Amino acid sequence: MPRALDHLVIPAHDLAAQADFYRRLGFQVGSRNRHPWGTENHIVQFDGQFLELIGLGEGFSAPEDKEGEFSFAGFVAKYLEAREGLAMLVLRSFDAEADRREFVAKTIGDFSRFDFARKGRRPDGTTVDVAFSLAFAASQSWPKTGFFVCQQHFPENFWNAAAQVHPNGALGVSRLTFAHPQPNDGVAFLEAFCDAKAERQGQGFALSLENLNIEILPADGVLGMTSIEFLVRDLEVLTARLERENIAFQRSHGAVEIAASAAMGVELSFVA
Repeated sequence: MPRALDHLVIPAHDLAAQADFYRRLGFQVGSRNRHPWGTENHIVQFDGQFLELIGLGEGFSAPEDKEGEFSFAGFVAKYLEAREGLAMLVLRSFDAEADRREFVAKTIGDFSRFDFARKGRRPDGTTVDVAFSLAFAASQSWPKTGFFVCQQHFPENFWNAAAQVHPNGALGVSRLTFAHPQPNDGVAFLEAFCDAKAERQGQGFALSLENLNIEILPADGVLGMTSIEFLVRDLEVLTARLERENIAFQRSHGAVEIAASAAMGVELSFVA
């Protein structure tokens, strides 16, 4: 069966400004958290999936590369040296160690499992324990994109229905777009990572996951994830919000779109 989206990792140079921008868009943005290795994040949560807005915290020092290990913090830091935007695709896992072994067998990843825990904060201010196990994959076809699966050990402490209600009416991520100069070169890895069969779509490809559609489009000079499509209850509620916040947008083929140049490196699209 195809896997499901867990979350998208979206680095920015100024995490406070990024969080403020997503609040202005009408998302409910969680409190600021700090990882043990020095990156900091805000969570935008939906039912079963989320966005991880992330930046480098005060005093951050990039870790040294180690054989057989995928450094999450190192990847985020290197990504930010080049740009802001969509950096990592994270799929749901119920057994990260089994997935790690599967990636080895598929020859799409040979990294040690990564386990960590941190304190989370509920909307009422109380703190809870959250813990995760990650298994990483990698592909030369997507050299600047990170891929891993995430197993949650205290999901009851992480998911919160109240945090999933957004003033702009957003219900979740419905589509993720990749761009590649030669889509044929990148599709095999995504099929293996997502456990999904790609279908030809014009000059590109499409994959259907449990809770996400992925498309791979041809684009000269562009390589990696480029845009997110969100499902919203009412586009008029959304556009009224954007107008109040003076956020530039355009309508195209029934969607409301915000250019990557205005959204810290990510093209955002909203459909009803």
